[in-house]
Amino acid sequence: MGHDTCIEFQDVVAGYKDFMILNNLNLKIQRNAITLLIGPNGAGKSTVLKTLFGLLKPRQGKVLFDGQDISGATQKELLAKGIAFVPQGRNLFGQLTVWQNLELGGITLGTKTTHERIPEVLEFFPRVKERINSQASALSGGEQKQLEIGRALLLRPKVLLIDEPSIGLSPIVVQDVFKLLRKLVDQGTTVLMVEQNVKSALKVSDDAVALESGRCVLHKPASELLADPNIERLFLGGHVAKASI
Repeated sequence: MGHDTCIEFQDVVAGYKDFMILNNLNLKIQRNAITLLIGPNGAGKSTVLKTLFGLLKPRQGKVLFDGQDISGATQKELLAKGIAFVPQGRNLFGQLTVWQNLELGGITLGTKTTHERIPEVLEFFPRVKERINSQASALSGGEQKQLEIGRALLLRPKVLLIDEPSIGLSPIVVQDVFKLLRKLVDQGTTVLMVEQNVKSALKVSDDAVALESGRCVLHKPASELLADPNIERLFLGGHVAKASI
């Protein structure tokens, strides 16, 4: 495991109004790797992504990116630094074409740069490329998810945050998405992923982090976790996680 830290949570407390979800979370995410966040519902997995992307501000503690404190940064500032987020569910403009959705994805870049980058992004997605003039709502679920990832890639992000990419997709399409993430990492991107298809996701990931009650209870190479006979219980019930550290 490399020790080159890309993102670090230092003692982070975050949540909504009086309800705190991350409770003094300490976590290091290594560069050029896929890190998978696992844990029972409500453990804080999506909250980690939202806090990283400036959708939630930490009440306490710091979030560092390349050693810089980004705790109070806006989404626009974070995009400019190279952090992109692909949230759960569908986030496209259904009535607009594939091309128009990509254009909007590059709004912070300006039209000229966006138009230069769209063709290179589409190289990753031949099926989406064929449907460049179709309405986004006419694409299959898998194509829509690819378009969302493509939109994030326009920004050439250093870090891609992706929340439950497999929702509503067939197993074959999920494998395609995972392969794409692997390819991006091999080209220098850092990926932080929340995914309920834990076993499939572990096969493509480098590291796994288990959260419980907003704290990190386990941080291991994905391959080691995959070989753990307690794997099922580990994700579904929190209590086993402590026993297997």
